[in-house]
Amino acid sequence: MTLDAEVCVVGGGAAGIMAALTAANLGRKTVLLDAMPTIGGQLVGTLLGTICGLYSNGPRPYRVTFGAVDDMLNELHRAGAIHARRALDTIVLQYDEMLCGRWSERALSRANVNLVLGAVLRSARVESRRVVELDVSTRWGDLAVRADGFVDASGDAAIAWHAGLPVREPHQPQWGTQMILLEGFAEDAIPDFDGFHVAEVLKNKKAEYGLSREDGFIFAFPGRGVATVNMTHMPNPTEPIAATRATLEGRDQADKVLEFLRREFPRSMGQVRIRAYGLPGIRQTRWFVGAHQLTIDEVRTGHRPADAVARCSWPVEAHDSAETVHWETFEDRNHMHYVPLRSLVHRDSDNLIAAGRCIDGDVAALASVRVMGPCFAMGQAAAHALDISGGKSLHDVDSSRLANRLRDNLDGAKIDRWCDGV
Repeated sequence: MTLDAEVCVVGGGAAGIMAALTAANLGRKTVLLDAMPTIGGQLVGTLLGTICGLYSNGPRPYRVTFGAVDDMLNELHRAGAIHARRALDTIVLQYDEMLCGRWSERALSRANVNLVLGAVLRSARVESRRVVELDVSTRWGDLAVRADGFVDASGDAAIAWHAGLPVREPHQPQWGTQMILLEGFAEDAIPDFDGFHVAEVLKNKKAEYGLSREDGFIFAFPGRGVATVNMTHMPNPTEPIAATRATLEGRDQADKVLEFLRREFPRSMGQVRIRAYGLPGIRQTRWFVGAHQLTIDEVRTGHRPADAVARCSWPVEAHDSAETVHWETFEDRNHMHYVPLRSLVHRDSDNLIAAGRCIDGDVAALASVRVMGPCFAMGQAAAHALDISGGKSLHDVDSSRLANRLRDNLDGAKIDRWCDGV
């Protein structure tokens, strides 16, 4: 089969969903490809359960990303499937992953996005600095996908890598996480473990249980009877056999975390069990060589470039050690930093743009902007940039025209009703 489109998005996670919805709502014939049999990427499949980077810092955080995000959050709120909580001087949102996935499916269907699941990219053809066709395999047969513009929201720079375009890889491992959902804990004893303080016990007991990571958190979701656990570290290799081994290693670690919780928190966790193992949580593998590399200095200073397309205030969250997470917070509670369009656009292509964790930045900068909030914004920005380019080079997009379209995501502020009293 051959699919023809104006915009092809590869990767159906937070960035890819927003890119596809935005492109379709702009009237562009849009195809969205994802390698998994369900939509949602890490937003849904990893059971991450928390949205970070969506709010400012300070005593009363305000939301900084809008667009289709509003529809998603409002639907989750109506269903009682969203919960706001304070963390790291900001607000993070807990949410029901399955309902989020269903919202995504319905929204893409309403927007007439041509969705292809189980679609694994095999090769990409480039002509005169333009990606022109993707070769895709599915269990039901092969596809050729042709489009005027392409959004790489794969997280792994899949289009660029298959097209033979330059990509970057980390010089030291950026550890991923095996997320799990727990059930069967004592609801009246949630304060025993809820939050980050359980890490203090883990730090002293990790060797006894054969664990390497000594920090992390457990967040119980009020009324759902489940808790999200982020207390493991696993490698994220890009070689297939090693990647499978890493997945199994992550689940073994999760089992050890379960044993730790049962024994060390008997009153609240003595009867706890794992309800579900998430898909491997991946933080950094391959990413673009963009027209500009976002630097940690730009993040620290809050530099706002003329071609800014997204913003956030999330701290630098470096998972560069098996033992712990290295945090760098910002002294200025009004701090905000920005992502430039040039970091999304591949240096050696005129119609290929990234959204999400495979944009170009140094490792420390990416450790702040790869969280969900700015990924939502980058997906929208990628679609608008392709629309404005009109089939010409993304390198020549009018920054002021793009900024006008993205003004809510660059300057808007809203205190959500579900954050009242948080």
